[in-house]
Amino acid sequence: MASILTTAHDLRDALAAGTFPDGGRVRVLDVRWRLDRPDGRPEYRAGHIPGAQYVDLDHDLAAHGAPTEGRHPLPPVEALQAAARRWGIDAGDTVVVYDDLKNMSSARAWWLLRYAGVADVRLLDGALSAWTDAGLEVEEGDAETPTPGTVELTYGALPTLELDEVGVFAESELLLDARAGERYRGEVEPIDPRAGHIPGAISAPTTENVGGDGRFLEPDALRSRFRMLGAEDGLTVGVYCGSGVTAAHQAVALTLAGFEPRVFPGSWSQWSNHEELPVATGSEPR
Repeated sequence: MASILTTAHDLRDALAAGTFPDGGRVRVLDVRWRLDRPDGRPEYRAGHIPGAQYVDLDHDLAAHGAPTEGRHPLPPVEALQAAARRWGIDAGDTVVVYDDLKNMSSARAWWLLRYAGVADVRLLDGALSAWTDAGLEVEEGDAETPTPGTVELTYGALPTLELDEVGVFAESELLLDARAGERYRGEVEPIDPRAGHIPGAISAPTTENVGGDGRFLEPDALRSRFRMLGAEDGLTVGVYCGSGVTAAHQAVALTLAGFEPRVFPGSWSQWSNHEELPVATGSEPR
């Protein structure tokens, strides 16, 4: 398996050389997105890693359909392929993604591109602040448009959970809820139609997978955390969040810890829009 994380200095060196020592030609994607400020283009134009292409999470990394599909259903693979080619990606490239939110948003690009068959996708550990804290330069405005790429994408390279599978999965396997604990317990629900969680799911806020500097905890620490939540060697671990964005961040942490994540892309926004499906509140016993 290719590396998952890269440091700011290793990325700087790779950009200067045109390639990572253990990878291919470098393509950098800036995935600024927040739930309360989904258009990250103003922040991107104010300063981004030189050459980084802006990725619109709501439009490039998601489709839009009925509420019963969730808030961020997966885009058709043809649409993602067109976007990836627009970003200049060819087969064999090493793609580095980052945001300004501890990689909570850019992890969606990591997971989706991996799911679509891009073998070498890495996150800038510590996100944009790792780059700026290292004193490295940023570029303002829009990056130069790259030569269109030729990458061919096919979904299915990573395991997923579908709506008709996730409830049964939670009855016998470990399903982690990556949202904040208060949303999991049903105490608050700022955006989706029902509060609570999928019955049988265990609360595991993905914010606890990173330190104050936004960098992921060491693999051993992550492994200990997930084992305490019930993860076992050799078994897949299901994961969901509000709409399939921070579930990808949890998937990164699980992969770093040595477990195989199985993402439910529709997540709570899809489940809660199906009134026939049950909802649990409070905490589940472990």
